[in-house]
Amino acid sequence: MSDVIDKTRQQPDFAVQREQMVERAIRARGVRQKRVLDAMRAVKREDFLPESLREFAYEDSPLPIEGDQTISQPYIVAFMVEALNLEGGERVLEIGAGSGYAAAVLSKIAGEVYTVERIGQLAEKAAARLADLGYSNVHVLHGDGTKGWPEHMPYDAIVVAAGGPKVPDALKLQLKIGGRLVIPVGTDPTVQELVRITRVSEQDFMREDLADVRFVPLIGEEGWEAERRRVRTPKPAEPTLPELIAESSEPFAVIEEAPLDRLLGRIAEARVVLIGEATHGTSEFYRMRERITRALIERKGFRFVAIEGDWPDAARVDHYVRHMDYPPSEWTAFARFPTWMWRNAETRAFVDWLRAFNAQRKPEQRAAFHGLDLYSLYDSIRAVLKYLDEVDPKTARAARERYGCLTPWQSDPATYGHAALTGQYRSCESAVTEVLTDLMKRRAAYAEHDGERFLDAVQNAKLVTEAERYYRIMYYGSRASWNLRDSHMFETLKTLLDFYGPQSKAVVWAHNSHVGDASATEMASRGEHNLGQLCRRAYGKDCYIIGFGTHDGKVAAASDWDGPMEIKDIVPSLSSSYERMCHDSGVSKFMLPLRGAPEALKAALREPRLQRAIGVIYRPQSERASHYFQAVLPKQFDEYIWIDRTSPVQPFATHELEGMPDTYPFGL
Repeated sequence: MSDVIDKTRQQPDFAVQREQMVERAIRARGVRQKRVLDAMRAVKREDFLPESLREFAYEDSPLPIEGDQTISQPYIVAFMVEALNLEGGERVLEIGAGSGYAAAVLSKIAGEVYTVERIGQLAEKAAARLADLGYSNVHVLHGDGTKGWPEHMPYDAIVVAAGGPKVPDALKLQLKIGGRLVIPVGTDPTVQELVRITRVSEQDFMREDLADVRFVPLIGEEGWEAERRRVRTPKPAEPTLPELIAESSEPFAVIEEAPLDRLLGRIAEARVVLIGEATHGTSEFYRMRERITRALIERKGFRFVAIEGDWPDAARVDHYVRHMDYPPSEWTAFARFPTWMWRNAETRAFVDWLRAFNAQRKPEQRAAFHGLDLYSLYDSIRAVLKYLDEVDPKTARAARERYGCLTPWQSDPATYGHAALTGQYRSCESAVTEVLTDLMKRRAAYAEHDGERFLDAVQNAKLVTEAERYYRIMYYGSRASWNLRDSHMFETLKTLLDFYGPQSKAVVWAHNSHVGDASATEMASRGEHNLGQLCRRAYGKDCYIIGFGTHDGKVAAASDWDGPMEIKDIVPSLSSSYERMCHDSGVSKFMLPLRGAPEALKAALREPRLQRAIGVIYRPQSERASHYFQAVLPKQFDEYIWIDRTSPVQPFATHELEGMPDTYPFGL
């Protein structure tokens, strides 16, 4: 009896999780129609998942089901249903029944739901499942979804859960006048724009673009042809891509002893070297990146390191490594999520090395350490006010009043963005811009006293201005906020290069997704650009980009934003990915030159393939949908460093820093 009780206690409370999902992942992100929220609350997502995945039912992510298909992310289901503008009682057609989950949600609002599924196994299981669960107003058909279900037309609304190259004419013609069709459309089978088509007359249709999305391909007569996707042009049997990689690679056994002379020769006189990472929590990536950076500073005179980290946090490190005369800070560097990304033994080793290296050099020759990112809204406000309090108290009073607009949102700036967007709170844009304008007007007077400190104040004021805008536009979709963030990082890098002079050189540390040229990835089809693309455009061959990859191992990452760090197993790379080609080369660690590589290798690598990106969040259960994207490796990077099996970074606790000086950036 006690065993039964224990097992019962271990069962997830799906009702609580479902309510939390609706509030946090759906309502908080802008879905407001009560009937849609009620439908999402009413349908048990766990009933539509394999037993092994039910514990993940209320994570806001797509999950795999039978037939290499996925059950859509709950937010996307709610977003698409809301886009249909249902009032209740309508006749709705769904294309892509999958597990039946979205049809069940629709059935809570519509009068009748007709759903078509291409894969027989899925159609059969969905029909049985929906019947068993009592969804009597849902009807399932096994067939070509691009042809619709004309026997029951016209429809008040049609929703398509797969991405096509165009909107199928057959579906448009099955709409009522005034009916709405919501469908993902794009020229790339893996990334699309969600659009809404409204039939305004017998022949006329109105189109609206709603959001960037990623769905499985729509296969059928008016979709992506199944045979064209399955059949590939035969490749010559020899040599294979893994063999070409092995032939051109420069193997090494141990990171600390990896030969760098040829790599430094390829970098040549580049002014900007961007060094990536395939995860935000892999020890080997950090250690190899730091080793290359040391060589660039020691042997090529690189002037500063610029990281994917916040300006004020990196400034604490900079003061320490350059032995600058600053009082101890009242706050800890890199203390916000994800703390392990920079507060780890690998970064600490580099910081300690850089301080020792700089101790032997004149102050004007010391290598600096800066941050490029824009998340530190309130630390930057504090830094601006502290600077103005010292150099111009009158202007400081005005700045404090202007920044006061943001004070109510200090603990959660994203909430400010939503409030400003919905009109519940005034925008602070003009107020924060005025502070930056005042600083720039007084540039000559302020910089005369201390150019370094003025640079710091201006960059913090710019960060506040951009961060205020970032948190407002993040609710418009990923494209706008992503582009603003990477543009800010690029402009900060340019400012630093200008400040240190025309002969200065920079090393950039950031994720592959930021440093690898976005124009060579599916990001371009979404209208996104990134730091690497902007650097290539500005510096041409004087920009050298290095990417990293791994097959499996362990990584430090969280399951959700603001969640605790976990040590997670990295799932072995997919068979169709660049990572699997590198793994199959049989070389466990290597550098692969891509700029000037043999033509046979470049030609083989030019075929777009999947590439993995693990950030601070890693969700292995939905890895294909959450962590892979299309890329063309030799156009994305100039060099690719491979480490087949990797291990997690090593975070440190504050007590490990006992005895360090008060100015030590990782302490209090």
